[in-house]
Amino acid sequence: MTNLQNKKVLLVVTNHSELGNSGKKTGFYLPELAHPYHVFKEAGMHCVFVSPKGGKSPLDPGSLEAFKTDKICMDFIENTDILKQLDSTLSPSQVVPREFSVVFFVGGHAPMWDVAFSEELGKIASEVYSQNGVIGAVCHGTCGLLPVKVQPGSGESILKGTKVTSFTNAEEEEALGEKAWEIMNFKLETKLGEMGAEFVAGANWSCNVVSDKRVVTGQNPQSATLCGEQIIEALKAH
Repeated sequence: MTNLQNKKVLLVVTNHSELGNSGKKTGFYLPELAHPYHVFKEAGMHCVFVSPKGGKSPLDPGSLEAFKTDKICMDFIENTDILKQLDSTLSPSQVVPREFSVVFFVGGHAPMWDVAFSEELGKIASEVYSQNGVIGAVCHGTCGLLPVKVQPGSGESILKGTKVTSFTNAEEEEALGEKAWEIMNFKLETKLGEMGAEFVAGANWSCNVVSDKRVVTGQNPQSATLCGEQIIEALKAH
């Protein structure tokens, strides 16, 4: 069994703040960062934030309102040290992949516009995965797996033949309504399938976490804590 004390988790967050053409603000979704962060810290792990450009990662304001009675979320967002780190996230060039045991892609609609297309972050995750690390993601964060290969320089996607989940097309349509596919830039569930993943959908807003070959994914905010816990279990198993 692996001792997790002081092992490092690279938390991938977004720099993006516009929800498509909706006129609404987005960013990282609070419980999809706060809940796994809490799990990792409770396990004694060290958490580091990175974003596609480095610098500030914006909070989705709707997530703050929706989870204002959630103690873990409030403790997280009121922690001045965490807020300073989220204002000055690392850029990919500042990351040394061999230092990390986990790369975790945080959710929120925003990563669909930047993290999903970051070849630099994809390469970092590929390197961590190739050294027996665990790759995790929750909700729209699973879009971060799109550029990830089974090893650096390989043409083979980490998604090929891998069971995964993410925010589903059905959840997207329920959340954003009839204009969902005018607002969103692509259908994540559909794209994951096109990349060769075996998509595992749960009922809308149900807790659903899929762990396969050191890739651990959660469907939605309700899955965030269990996703963190399953990443810990995957680490211990390797």
